[in-house]
Amino acid sequence: MTMSSDQDMSGDPDLPLPPDAGMGLFGDVPAPAAPKAPEPAQGPYRVLARKYRPTTLDDLIGQDSTVRILRNAFALGRVAHAFMLTGVRGVGKTTTARIIARALNCIGPDGKGGPTADPCGVCANCVAILADRHPDVLEMDAASRTGVDDVREIIEATRFRPMQGRMKVFIIDEVHMLSRNAFNALLKTLEEPPAQVTFIFATTELRKVPVTVLSRCQRFDLRRVPQAELAAHFGRIAQAEGADCTPDALALIARAADGSVRDGLSLLDQAIAQGGAEAGGGPIGAELVADMLGLADRGRVFDLLEAVLSGQPDQALTITDEAHARGADLGVMLGDLLELIHTVSRLKAVPALRQVADLPEAERERGGALADRLSVPVLGRTWQMLLKGLSEVEMAADRRQAAEMVLIRLCYVADLPPPGDLVRRLTEGGASVPAGPAVRTGISDGGPGPMTGGSTQSSTIASGRPGGGQVVAHGGLRMVANGGVRIVDPAGEAVGESVAEMAPEPAEAPAPEDDTPPALTTWREVVAFVSGRDAMLHGHLRHSTHLVAFAPPRIDIRVQRAGLPGLARRLETLLRRETGQEWEVRSSTEEGQATLAEQGAEIIQFHRASAESHPLVRAIFARFPDAVLGAVTDHSLDDYGLPPEEAASVTLAPDLEFAPLDAELVDEDDLDAGDER
Repeated sequence: MTMSSDQDMSGDPDLPLPPDAGMGLFGDVPAPAAPKAPEPAQGPYRVLARKYRPTTLDDLIGQDSTVRILRNAFALGRVAHAFMLTGVRGVGKTTTARIIARALNCIGPDGKGGPTADPCGVCANCVAILADRHPDVLEMDAASRTGVDDVREIIEATRFRPMQGRMKVFIIDEVHMLSRNAFNALLKTLEEPPAQVTFIFATTELRKVPVTVLSRCQRFDLRRVPQAELAAHFGRIAQAEGADCTPDALALIARAADGSVRDGLSLLDQAIAQGGAEAGGGPIGAELVADMLGLADRGRVFDLLEAVLSGQPDQALTITDEAHARGADLGVMLGDLLELIHTVSRLKAVPALRQVADLPEAERERGGALADRLSVPVLGRTWQMLLKGLSEVEMAADRRQAAEMVLIRLCYVADLPPPGDLVRRLTEGGASVPAGPAVRTGISDGGPGPMTGGSTQSSTIASGRPGGGQVVAHGGLRMVANGGVRIVDPAGEAVGESVAEMAPEPAEAPAPEDDTPPALTTWREVVAFVSGRDAMLHGHLRHSTHLVAFAPPRIDIRVQRAGLPGLARRLETLLRRETGQEWEVRSSTEEGQATLAEQGAEIIQFHRASAESHPLVRAIFARFPDAVLGAVTDHSLDDYGLPPEEAASVTLAPDLEFAPLDAELVDEDDLDAGDER
């Protein structure tokens, strides 16, 4: 019998193998290798935010009110047909929606259970919903499906009964992204959905959701999770992952998360990965987390704030150089300074916060010490400058340069005393600039107050805040309780009006209307009479009309070339109609007086020069060289900036002369005798 070569090589499995002949042709036969044990199949890594996503209401943290309402609703059988979950990113909106979907469809381990606030997690519905493959729980992202056709698909799906579960649940995330037509298409179904349908909406922009939709939903506001609760939650997860994180590191992560659980878990995941490679088996400390986040050390932020408020730019820039070398963003560092100013301000306003356990130890100790030293005006000024500086950093080409310029400005403003403190020092020194170094604002305790000065012409530089106050005399000035200043002479009598007007005079009761036409005895009264009847004519009378002669009922005026055409005729018609007198207004070519506006401007300039020469104002300019004198107002002047007039101040006729008021009377005989002589 012949055999093929394949049969010779492979052999017949039914035939016994020949005995081992020992050595082979090329040496000893190698021993067969031991079979390797199969390696366990490893699935893809799941981030902490997905691995530790809550599956029951008990797992939700920081949402006690929402959990309590949902539990009571399921216990009483008062579950709404539509829910609106709102809150910032990462607080658990979609997670809560899935828990509600499981609670509505859970049938229990024995398959006989009903809706419950504590789903079992082992029944077919719970397992399918957890795996995102339940046919009756449909999730839609409204950010990518915003049209009315997508909503029509949902409306069409509500017509059919559930295939596997008890309820059809539609979860629409970022519902505010739906178009207006899509919202309108959903309204009717949302108001009266089938009994087996539940809608759950989630959004971060509740204001963009139409009110008509909100009124058809039961609204739940998911709050930001407190930092202490976040830090404790992150600590439990880090321990479950076999990572050792210090409390300070967890506090930094919780603060950077800003109330968002998902953001915090992403940072914790990153910190664990970095700590496993660089910590060398030791705990993950705050320095490592701060370096990962690009933050400066909290203690160095305190050092920077103290250097800035003590006016030490060299020390402040040294700190920023060190932070920049470590990779910290100086813009973020300015944000840390802004947050620290807010914390110190809260500690100053509410001293009981120093006993709160949620506040870190550094804020309680060093922040409390700063709150005792700093005044509210200094804190407010620093806050405003930092807030403006942050916007400058965002717009600047080089963030580091912009941040350092903000810090330098803050350092040089540190020597500037508050306005109230400056006025107090000036008044105590007799309106002279006191000699000696400027007081550091970090130690000053003066309050804010307007810096004002005045002149002997009863002028006001800046109007003060309304409200009365007690008057206290200080040498040549009189200080009012809310920061106003009144100039007095050495005898104690007021030389002028209040420099900072404390309260307006009570308005007089309007006089009863009288049909008798007013007696217009001066040109200014004529212009004022026109003001309430013809606004355009009044403006031209004030700014472009020169009075030549005023002898009622005759007026001679000269109108500038840019004045109102036909002004004289228009004025004459108005006066005749309103007063019932035969007025005569003529145009003249003579120069005449200055306009009322020019006269008022001249008086304002006079008051301004008087105010600038006042000792108090000169002392303020000596302390603040870049200061600018504001508007100077004299409350004794009328609406045209002119002093009140008692009689006609113009010549009735150019050829008439009047004797002085103290002249003696002369008989007619004496006049005749004088003519003969």
